[in-house]
Amino acid sequence: MSETEIDLEAEQYQKHREAGEILAQVRAETADRVEVGVSHLEVAEYAENRIRELGGNPAFPVNISIDEEAAHRTPSVDDDSVFGEEMINLDIGVHIDGWLADTAITVDLSGNPELAEASEQALEAAIDVVEPGVNTGDIGAEIEDVIDGYGYNPVVNLTGHGLGHWEQHTTPNIPNRAVAQGATLEVGDVVAIEPFATDGGGKVTEGGSEEIYSLEREASVRNRQARAALDQITAEFRTLPFATRWLETDRPEMALRRLKRKNVVHGYPVLKEDDGCLVSQKEHTIIITEDGCEVTTRDR
Repeated sequence: MSETEIDLEAEQYQKHREAGEILAQVRAETADRVEVGVSHLEVAEYAENRIRELGGNPAFPVNISIDEEAAHRTPSVDDDSVFGEEMINLDIGVHIDGWLADTAITVDLSGNPELAEASEQALEAAIDVVEPGVNTGDIGAEIEDVIDGYGYNPVVNLTGHGLGHWEQHTTPNIPNRAVAQGATLEVGDVVAIEPFATDGGGKVTEGGSEEIYSLEREASVRNRQARAALDQITAEFRTLPFATRWLETDRPEMALRRLKRKNVVHGYPVLKEDDGCLVSQKEHTIIITEDGCEVTTRDR
């Protein structure tokens, strides 16, 4: 599609913008609530409920990743964890009719402000070079250069990503380091750029815990709880990620185990830095425009 055929004032882009506006407000309010001794579950539910109050829907469960955790951690329904003197990453998403915005921020209570600053400044450097025709490998080079300059490493096996309709992760991938063969951004692309910085080696692996799932395929299931869960998933979340605690059926954990065994849903294990070191994160959602880009999740 040529640039002249893309209407950036079309309804889908306005919904991306509306989602971003809601998200910027919720991110700021949620970050302000993170203090030593405050409940993880209280903060996650505050953010998710606030999104709904403002006219959106959560695009995925609020991720609250602590210290060496990089992604995919959200509280369980009976989670009694509280914040300590830790590095906390909040990753929050909003959708309007399936059109998404995605953002993240590090709240540092650990006494390592430069690590949080490294991911924040890497994101700003990346945004500065975003325009039609830029290669995603060049964006990754900017991210890597800034994080290296702080004396840290980018997390190389996590990337930014495109945002589709009812799709949280789609092409193109946006690396957090220089790569030789990236994709070319075009007018109308909607992407989330999210640098991760660490004082470790720069890779993450999957842990064992899962509280976030998404639909893999629809299928017939006999078990009552599993069937009720699947009905809610397909009607309410579609292909977007959801939390175990969002399910309204009895024994949701058992229902999900049944659905997972049938490959109806798949889980997202918590991702942890290989060396057990700290991870910071910063993320914005961006629309590629004819003269550069528009950041939809900036503070208003």
